[in-house]
Amino acid sequence: MGGYRIDQRNKVKRVPERGHYDKSTVFEILDAGKICHASFVVDNQPFVIPTIYGRDGDCLYLHGATTSRLIKQLETGVQVSLAVTHLDGLVLARSAFHHSMNYRSVVIFGTAKLVMEDNKKQALKVISDQLVPGRWEESRQPNAKELKATAVLEIKIDQASAKIRTGGPKDDKEDYDLDIWAGVVPMQTTYQAIIPDIELKNGIAIPKSVINLIN
Repeated sequence: MGGYRIDQRNKVKRVPERGHYDKSTVFEILDAGKICHASFVVDNQPFVIPTIYGRDGDCLYLHGATTSRLIKQLETGVQVSLAVTHLDGLVLARSAFHHSMNYRSVVIFGTAKLVMEDNKKQALKVISDQLVPGRWEESRQPNAKELKATAVLEIKIDQASAKIRTGGPKDDKEDYDLDIWAGVVPMQTTYQAIIPDIELKNGIAIPKSVINLIN
């Protein structure tokens, strides 16, 4: 699958041994996510926009109203950086200084372009599958009016880096003799009991996509 080239733009500088540049690691972290934060600069003003995304190969897809700031700026071809982070645990050390977190994160760099009308539905399906695989086929497809009001951006991943921390606290040698508890509080995202729409017609079963999601 290969990896991304490393230079000063994407090289992990702080604790570099936690950095990963292979596509398999980057894709695994992206595929486990639902929301990214897209950052870009317009007229020397930085912006960060949280938004859902979908991945297909080396490309990420974002969508929004044709009038949104995200779409109107990124479609002009400005450089964009996107970040996805998963928090896996709180790392509690003996010293306040060495408290940390276990995490998996990815930062990518690229340039956006508008997805043409002929490919817009497929790109929207990629985003839908990122959230709930299989839900697209269970839903009413977007009509012409909805498609016209929606723009989709394709961002080719030019460069990327992943950073991962695992394991327990790393205290100073002299602090291991202190009578202070240290360890890890693991964290994970879980789905809770589903809540059917109050307007749901009687007799409609829970769809396969939802069953697969929560099981």
